[in-house]
Amino acid sequence: MSAIVLEAVRQQHTEGPDGSLSTGRPRLVLVPTGAEAVREARAVRATQPPLRLTRFGRLVVSLLVAGVVSVLGVGLAGQLASASGEPRTVTVQSGQTLSGVAARELPELPVADGVVELQLANSLSTAAIHAGQQLVIPAR
Repeated sequence: MSAIVLEAVRQQHTEGPDGSLSTGRPRLVLVPTGAEAVREARAVRATQPPLRLTRFGRLVVSLLVAGVVSVLGVGLAGQLASASGEPRTVTVQSGQTLSGVAARELPELPVADGVVELQLANSLSTAAIHAGQQLVIPAR
């Protein structure tokens, strides 16, 4: 059985059911519990207006949306720039190997596949390269 909760309520000189004026003294009121309380809470929630944003709240939401859109735009622009269909060239530095260039310039491929791609793009019959040599990096 659910507990009955009593609450003290103060009324300011109102007319009672018998026509007499109340003195403003506290009186006890039965507070609903259980399913009845849930029904009353839903009824109160249904009559309340929806959440309203202040001017500052709208400004914060607008700035957040603009920030997310700009971050997504920069990320998309970076992806489009890296996915351009043009091959680029790099100059081999002293001590570099074809596998090192493949690992750095074609990170999405396994090193062995990257070496093969570089050999095909540069018409190399071996994996030997020398400092100062221009290598074409195929577009991906």
